Formats: sequence, C-alpha cells, structure tokens
Amino acid sequence: MNLLHNFVGLFIESGFWMLLGLVVAGLLKEWVPTDLLAKHLGGKGAKTTIKAAFIGAPLPLCSCGVIPAALGLRRSGASKSATTSFLVATPETGLDSVSVSYALLGPFMAIIRPIAAICSAIVAGLLVGREDLPSKVKSSKRHSQPLDQPSAGFAVNAIKPAPTAAKCCSSKTVEPTPTVAKCCSSKTAESTSTTAKCCSSKGGDSKSAFGKLKSGVSFATTDLIKDISTWLIIGLFFASLVQTYVETDFLAHWGGTIWSMLIMVAISVPMYICATASTPIAAGLLMSGISPGAVLVFMLAGPATNIATLGVVGKELGKRSLFAYLTGVVGTAIVFGLATDYLVSTYGFVVQPLSAGEHEVLPHWLSITSAIVLALLMARYYWQKIHSLLLQRGLVH
Repeated sequence: MNLLHNFVGLFIESGFWMLLGLVVAGLLKEWVPTDLLAKHLGGKGAKTTIKAAFIGAPLPLCSCGVIPAALGLRRSGASKSATTSFLVATPETGLDSVSVSYALLGPFMAIIRPIAAICSAIVAGLLVGREDLPSKVKSSKRHSQPLDQPSAGFAVNAIKPAPTAAKCCSSKTVEPTPTVAKCCSSKTAESTSTTAKCCSSKGGDSKSAFGKLKSGVSFATTDLIKDISTWLIIGLFFASLVQTYVETDFLAHWGGTIWSMLIMVAISVPMYICATASTPIAAGLLMSGISPGAVLVFMLAGPATNIATLGVVGKELGKRSLFAYLTGVVGTAIVFGLATDYLVSTYGFVVQPLSAGEHEVLPHWLSITSAIVLALLMARYYWQKIHSLLLQRGLVH
C-alpha cells in the first residue's frame, strides 16, 4: 500500500505542472511553424548553431519526435552544426520538462537544466561543425579545377542543393516544389510525429487566434500525451519504488564523483526517453542518494543519446560527426554535473522535491483536479490504443 500511496502522491504532485507544460508546448507548436525554423537555420557558422539551440530548447519535441524534424531541417539546407544543435537542445529540455522539474526537483534544477541543455547543444553543434571543416577544404580544392575538366565531387555539389526546397516532409524521396500540397495531406497530419509538418505555417497562418489555441490544446492532449504517457508512468513508478524501498543513502557513497556521472551516462544511453518523462526517474535517483550533478547528467544524456538518435546522426552526418556529437553531449553534461554539485555544496542551493511544501505552492484542490484531468487523458489514449489493436485482430467491430 505504501508503494501505491507514494505513486499516487507523486502523480498528484506533478499533475498541474505536467498539464501546464503540455498546453504551453502545444500552443508554442502552433505559433512556431517548421518552415520558419528552416529559414533561420539555413546558414552556416556559430551564429546559426547558437540560434538553433535557443529555438529548439522550448519546443515540445521528445527524443522520437525531434528526429524527423531535424532531418527536415537538414534537407531544407540547415548546416550540420545547426542540425546537431537543434537535435540536442530540443529533447534535452522544453517548457513542459522545466515545469515538471520545478515540481519534482525544485527551482534550482528547473533553472540549471535548460541552461545546461542549451550549452550542451551549442558545444555539440560547434564540434560537429569543426569535423565538417576538412571536407569543405577538399571540396573547395575540387571546385578550383578548370570548368572544362569538372571532377565528380563538383558535379555532386552542383546538383545537390537543387531539390532541398521541397524535402521538408520526406527523408528519402525528392519531389518538385508542388509537393507542398501533399505535405499537408491527412496522412502526414495524422502521423505520430507531427513535428515534421512543413505545412504548419502555411495552413496555420489562415487560422484565427482561437483556432490556433484549439489546435495547440488538441495537439497537447493527443500527440504529446501519447509521446510521454508510458515513460511518465514508468518514471513515476520507479520514483515511488525508490521512495518506498530504497534507503536514502543507498547510492550516496558514489557522491558527486566523475564515476557516478559516468554510471549515469551508461544508464542513459540505451534508454529511449524524453526530457519530461526522465524527470520522475531523476527524482527517484535523487531520493536514492545520487548527487544532483549526477542526476543532471542523466537528464541531459538520456534524451539526447538514445540509440535511435545516435543511429540517425551516424547515418546522416557521418561517423566523425557522431563522435563529435557524443563528445559534446556527454562532456558538457559532466562539466555541468560537476558544476551543479559544486554550487549546491558551496552555496547551499536546495535540490529536493517540493512535496513537503506543495500546499504552499498550489491549492490542494488544483493539484487533485489537474491529476484527474491528466489521468483521464492518459486513460483515453490507452483505451484508443487497445481498441485499435482489437480492431486489427477482428475481436471488435
């Protein structure tokens, strides 16, 4: 019973902040069209890398959703460094994860987490950009050959940029410009990864403010709920397990050493988890005695270094870029982890769940109501999923 009690308590504690983050993230998706991102991230150099980090940080995309969005940006002309920066910053943090971090870990972690995520994205992007420099030098040498004797590399480079304008919705096919209409087809609109919709701004511009509000809330209560529900339950269950059965100092002997942070990296790499759902797991780790810095490493490395993302980076950007990507993400996470432990120990910043002072932050009725609404939205998603499976097997009509 203690396990169930702790699980329900954590769910109630995070319910309001979860809903707040989801709604704000859904509204942000409506007001920030994808083709606008491609326009601003199409250049090269440090400026676009930094811009990509700040644009990606608040967006409501998880580890799975950011992949097609990043591929769309890459095929729309974004540089390797800007694509990498966007690919790191977007799943590592977001408005929804910041609000849940505040509820489960306290205000200090809610502040340091997005700062660390943005810095991690910039460092990884710049490192990947440096890895791309040798190929640029070779390419410029090939371009310097006489026009009557073009090299194979020049021919490839001359042809490559032409089809990028219409490739925001496809990672394989190259189609002419009129495919914008196809991009807005119902199949694309209903895909699980709504983040790669290049048509969002074209169709969205004609919407009224109320229409955008309605679409944003609908996106938050359907697609985003679908993305985070399972991992949120797993994370809250893990946190409640730790709270119930694990002594608070069980892992404390690891302290804030580099070894505890490397362990967090090893745990996080195989996991396929988004920033929001990683937060309750981080809260459980914190309760088991892991230092705040090591917890931060887990929350940064988990969403950005899962196997699917690493596979895409290696395939699309190259093996050198993959190594630079990992170096940037893991290295920056460890640096910020060590810095976090130093700040906590030196200046006394408090890192703990707000459960003890929840009544001072939110009215109890608001927490309960929010948790019920969140539970109903998640239950609706699972019912639709089960009903769809039964239809496929012919068990229902």
